[in-house]
Amino acid sequence: MNKPILFSFFSGSGFLDLGFELNGFDVQFVNEYHVPFLKAYQYSRSRLGISTPKFGVDSSDIDHLVYGEGRALLSQKVSKAKESGSPVGFIGGPPCPDFSVGGKNRGHEGENGRLTRTYVDGIIKYAPDFFIFENVKGLWRTKRHREFYEQMKANLVEAGYELADRLTNSIEYGVPQDRDRIILFGVKKASLSSKLSKPLLDALGWESYVKYDRDRILGSEAWPTTSAYREDSKLPLPKSVQGLEQLTVEYWFNKNNVSKHPNSCHHFVPRAALSRFQTIDEGDVGKKSFKRLHRWRYSPTAAYGNNEVHIHPYKSRRISAAEALAIQSLPKEFELPADMSLSNMFKTIGNGVPYLLSEGIAQMVSVFIGRYLSQELPQEHREAAQQSQ
Repeated sequence: MNKPILFSFFSGSGFLDLGFELNGFDVQFVNEYHVPFLKAYQYSRSRLGISTPKFGVDSSDIDHLVYGEGRALLSQKVSKAKESGSPVGFIGGPPCPDFSVGGKNRGHEGENGRLTRTYVDGIIKYAPDFFIFENVKGLWRTKRHREFYEQMKANLVEAGYELADRLTNSIEYGVPQDRDRIILFGVKKASLSSKLSKPLLDALGWESYVKYDRDRILGSEAWPTTSAYREDSKLPLPKSVQGLEQLTVEYWFNKNNVSKHPNSCHHFVPRAALSRFQTIDEGDVGKKSFKRLHRWRYSPTAAYGNNEVHIHPYKSRRISAAEALAIQSLPKEFELPADMSLSNMFKTIGNGVPYLLSEGIAQMVSVFIGRYLSQELPQEHREAAQQSQ
């Protein structure tokens, strides 16, 4: 089977895409409305030697592609991809502040919340063989948001999709970060080689791709609490953390050699906060803002907007973009353009899907596709190819 083809939406700087790109998928179309993020996407791929998407990059509002004048062109691109005989998938995580308790919490009627419906409508309209939808846990756990989410799932089922979802924490995949996200996977029934004999969640074998038990890791008493802050102090790995050090901030700072990374100097320097940076204990993340990370512990959720300030464990400053990328488990070769504003750097990092999580999901989907998707062109692919001729 040829490489599965992906159409990426709400791509940001491409953290989710990268997990798929480096695990056997071919991203052929990229849509990101915020141009600085799109430029960073292109820059990072040029530095990594990844070829440009066959069907290009697009900065249109997704409404334009699903409901507006961009429909015809996107339809042609999807039809061309289907003609290749490769499985075609959509991946994306619509902006989530409207479903976040820590954000706007306006739900599906909010400016960003409505984009979830648009993405689902696009899946139904263009009928990819499979899709990935990623979003915050508020869409799963908050009652009024959950009702909307269940309605979107019902619409997808009515359109012929089998669905499986899971509230997933990034730390389960080896990311040094406590970050809950919904991952919803859907597959078009018509694209399956035969009817599944078990629930889709079991067919995916989701749990077998998880490396760590979330509750055990996050609830462990092995993690250090706080330590007195001293600039450039030395603090050996606690014996209690041995065997879990790969889930710590310091491990990833060393792994990515952050002091030598191209984005190592990219951090905010607010002069007025210097004295505050010198008085917060290492590991004190209990405040709403000004959280000092502990070098031998995992990080809180990487969220660097809305006055969320993460402070370096043993330096009197905020963390750098290089350090934030390490906390998101990006490969050390991944970098953002030097001329990108600091606000855009930290926003795209905080919005992104941690790399190791995206890699784990990509590997799971790849195995499922090879095992269950038809090796022959589905009927609807043949129809689409005939219509485009």
